[in-house]
Parts: sequence; C-alpha cells; structure tokens
Amino acid sequence: KSSKREWKPLEDHSCTDVPWLLLFVLFCIGMGFICGFSIATGAAARLLSGYDSYGNICGQKNVKVEGIVNSGLDLTHKKYVFFLDPCNIDLVHQKIKSIALCVSACPRTELKTLADVQKFAETNGSTLCSYELQPSEYTTDPRAAKLCPKYPVPESAPIPFFHRCAPVNISCYAKFAEALITFVSDSSVLHRLISGVMTSKEIIMGLCLLSLVLSMILMVIIRYISRVLVWILTILVILGSLGGTGVLWWLYAKQRLSASAPETQIAKDNLQALLIYAIAATVFTVILLLIMLIMRKRVALTIALFHVAGKVFIHLPLLVFQPFWTFFVLILFWTYWIAVLLFLGTTGSPVPNEEGFVEFQMAGPLKYMWWYHVVGLIWISEFILACQQMTVAGAVVTYYFTREKRNLPFTPILASVNRLVCYHLGTVAKGSFIITLVKIPRMILMYIHTQLKGKENACARCMLKACICCLWCLEKCLTYLNQNAYTATAINSTNFCTSAKDAFVILVENALRVAAINTVGDFMLFLGKVLIVCSTGLAGVMLLNYQRDYTIWVLPLIIVCLFAFLVAHCFLSIYEMVVDVLFLCFAIDTKYNDGSPGREFYMDKVLMEFVENSRKSMKEAGRGGGAEGRELKPM
Repeated sequence: KSSKREWKPLEDHSCTDVPWLLLFVLFCIGMGFICGFSIATGAAARLLSGYDSYGNICGQKNVKVEGIVNSGLDLTHKKYVFFLDPCNIDLVHQKIKSIALCVSACPRTELKTLADVQKFAETNGSTLCSYELQPSEYTTDPRAAKLCPKYPVPESAPIPFFHRCAPVNISCYAKFAEALITFVSDSSVLHRLISGVMTSKEIIMGLCLLSLVLSMILMVIIRYISRVLVWILTILVILGSLGGTGVLWWLYAKQRLSASAPETQIAKDNLQALLIYAIAATVFTVILLLIMLIMRKRVALTIALFHVAGKVFIHLPLLVFQPFWTFFVLILFWTYWIAVLLFLGTTGSPVPNEEGFVEFQMAGPLKYMWWYHVVGLIWISEFILACQQMTVAGAVVTYYFTREKRNLPFTPILASVNRLVCYHLGTVAKGSFIITLVKIPRMILMYIHTQLKGKENACARCMLKACICCLWCLEKCLTYLNQNAYTATAINSTNFCTSAKDAFVILVENALRVAAINTVGDFMLFLGKVLIVCSTGLAGVMLLNYQRDYTIWVLPLIIVCLFAFLVAHCFLSIYEMVVDVLFLCFAIDTKYNDGSPGREFYMDKVLMEFVENSRKSMKEAGRGGGAEGRELKPM
C-alpha cells in the first residue's frame, strides 16, 4: 500500500507521453504535405474550376497534352463543366461515365432535340457538343449522335464554387440510389420516397430542431431534478412507449376503416408502413417493460450518483456545451479532409486512357498517399473525441477532489483545457492511436466482407463476421479503458500506460460495482434517448399524417428519428462521461481514504448516504439470504 497520496489532483502537473505528441505532430505535418502537394500539382484548380475529358482546365489557357486531340485549348470564356450524359454513373469507379466539355453557360431549360441544342448554342454562345463540331453542323453531321449530349438534355444549374453543370431534377440519379438501396426493387417506390423527403423537408428540419431543443431541456432537467430524474424518466418512457404504440394502432385502424374510396398507391404504402411501425412499436414496448421490471430493484441505488452528477453540471455549466465545440471541430476537420481527398482525386499527371481521353494518375509511392490520408481521418477524429474526454475528466476530477466547492477555479472547463494543452496532449494522442489500430483492421474486414458478398462460402462469411464482431467488442472495451485512463492521468499526471494500469486495477477491484452502477446508469440515459426519439417520432407521425394522401413519409420519419437519436446521444454521452468519472473518483476515494483524520473522504454527502444505505441493504440481505442478497451484493 503506497504511503504517498498519489490519487488526487496535483498542483504541479508534468508532461506525459511527449514522444507520442512529437509523433502525432509529425503525422499532422505529413497530412499538411499531402494537402500542399495536391494544390501545388494543380489539383486545386482542376477541382474548383473543373476540367474536360481532354485535360483542359475550364476558364483558363491550357498546355498541350501529347497524343490527345482537343487539348491545350484557350477556354478562358468557358468556365463551366458540362457532361453529355450526366445521369450515366459508373458505380464501380464512382464517377460520371460521360464525355465532359467546358461550356460558357449551363442549359437552364430542357432541350428535347438537336435543333434545340443548336438554337441554344446560337442564342447563348454556349456549344454543348464536342469542340470539333460547329453549331451549324449539329443537325447535319452524323458524328453528332456521339459528340452531342444525349437528349432530352435535362435542365441544369452550376454547382456553387465548383463550376459543374448539375441536373436540377435529382431523380436523374435514381439508378445510383437504387444501387445503394438494395431493398428497393421498384424504381417507382424510390421516386416516391425521394419525393416524400423533398415535400416534407420543412417538417423534417422543424422536427430535427425539436430534437435539439428536447435534448437541451433534458440536460437542464438533469441539473435540477436529478433526485427524481430516474423515476420521471421511467414513468415518461412507459407512458411514451404505450401512448406511441396506441397512437400508431389507432391511426392504422382509422385509415383502414376509412378506406372506402379507391386508394392511391401512396395511401397504400402509408397504410402498410403504419402497420409495420405499430407491430415494431408493440414488440419494442413489451421488451422495454420486461427489462424495466427486471431492473426495478437496482433503479433506486442509482439516484445518488445521478444527484452528484447533477451537482457537477450546476457547478460546471459549460459542460453542456462540450458536444457543440467537439462537433464544430469535427465538422471543420472533416470538411478539410474531404477537400484534400477531392484534391487527391484530381492530382497526378495526364495520361491517355483506352478511349482516347485524359485521366490524371499518380505514379510511384505517391499513389498510396490516400491510405495515409484515410489513417489520418481515423486518428485525428479519435484524437478530437479523446480531447473532449480528457477535458470532461479533468473538470470533474477537479470538482470531486476540491473539498470546498467555493474554492473551485472560476472556469474549471477552461482550466482543464489548459492542462490538456500544456501537459497531456501526448497521452491523448497515444490513446487515440490505440483505438485507430483496432478500427483500421475492422474497417478492412468490413470492406472485404462487402466486396465478397455473395461470393464467399458460409464458413468464410461466418469467420469474417466473427472477426468483425470481436474487433468491435475490443474497440468498445479499449474506449472505456481509455476514458478511465484519461481520468487517472487527470488525477495523477502519469503517462498513458501507467494510468491505464492503475485505472484497470481499480475497475477490477470494483467489478461488481462497475457492472451495477454503469449498467443501471447507462440504461437510464438510454431511456432518456428513447424519450427524445419517441417524442420527436410521435410529433413527426402527427404532422406527417396530414400529408398522407400525397406524401409517403416512411423515409422522412426514419431520417427524423435517426437524427433525434444522434442529437440525444451527443448530449447524454457527456452525462455518461461525468457518471463514469465520478464512479472512478469514488472508487479511488473509498480505497485510499477511510474517513480518519488526515485521510478524510472527498466524496459528497449524498454519496456517503449512498454508501451507508448500500451497506445496510447488504447486511439486511445477508441476514435474509436468498435472491435478495445476491441482488444487492454488488452495491
């Protein structure tokens, strides 16, 4: 037993895992080199301005490419890329399989014949056929069938900042969507789904905003009524699930009984969707009620921990805004990553292909740069998420181990960010790299499984799925251990491996408490997510029900519910982090302190009552024996 009281926040923090920070910085420099290389080789100009099938960049003078006709043209006044057949998408190579030309204007109206194309060229000065054909030859030259656009030419408009003429009607890409959505066998169903989303876009945006507001309200409720939060959530979820199921069956019965007139196909699809939703909601409600019945004895034991977590949010209100800045930083990075990926797709030297057109390809080791770029996406994304975990852990640790809460720093969150930047970025880089090492093999196996779908035998398919599942479980376990390692680093200012070992020992010593508290706590937070999804989904059903005769709302409702779950998860995951950090601090406090002079507890009075009540329950259960004793023993 160590005589040093190591498990408390130190005033003098030391830098941890500096070599890993240097490695991460070097990796980021490599990411910057990829971006600079793609811009320096002209990929940025080709991406933003666009280029035709002959290697000419639109809107500027070009250099002749050996062996390629129509290359090296002066296209200063032709600033837009136009595809002769924009709806012909090559799904294998993920590109539009069509001749691309530079034009001075996109066709703003549908052109049904070559005569219309010729008239558009003469009127607007924008030639939509290949460069070797003059507008006067469009209707007379036999080559026009190949060198002119496939008609009818759809109405198109330039994409902002990217100078590509894109069809205004998105149904042009229905075949591409059908290939992605394999369960849609009838293209008319897909068209109705797309039209349903477009028709209900205002309702979808309003419901997404509603889910955001409900998540914020739930976070405020958690702060002020945490003592009764568990019971409120339980009652609301029971009422919400029962009410939602009842409303779905009522709507189904109402539409079924009122179907006296000849029904449209959309009305039939909505009726079938209502039946499926009602059956699924019934099954979900039954399972949920059974789980809550089984866990009813452990629900009361979680209230104290939730109450202390509520106090944390009262003293640290900026914790509520952690999902915002994390999401904002991730969006900025993903935007940068996608832009560089697009640069890489257009970088390289011009090479003639089999059809006599130009493709840009990288030769030598440079063609593997996109692998480096993909690893960067995973590592840096995990690094940003780990920074959030370390920030939350540092702030909660400061709160827990400060006896007088009035002596807390003015902004514990900013103080935690300052400690992270000054001392612990290396630890975060190492922890996120470990998650990356697990994610990459899992993603490779998932890609292989997708590519071999329908080709491999049953044994190989089973082994692939088993490996993917094992890697997923390992990733979740490492993520949980990493979070606790960051908490140990915030307390001890030790490196990642030492912190992970110390945290693992504490968690193993309190394995039953971890199972009981985390399971019940996570289940309560899951109920909060279910409440937000059910409320948003119920509002969506009521609003979309008014459009049932002319809009199919299967897909809009799915989009709204998925977005509501993601928003609720982002907000309540912060609360989950706080509960996990509090539990580790509580376990450390009870291990190294006993309440005697010089070794006083740091824990809140509510947690002290929680411990005493648990001990009494254990003693009573021990005397009573049987199942009740086993039920309460973990606490």
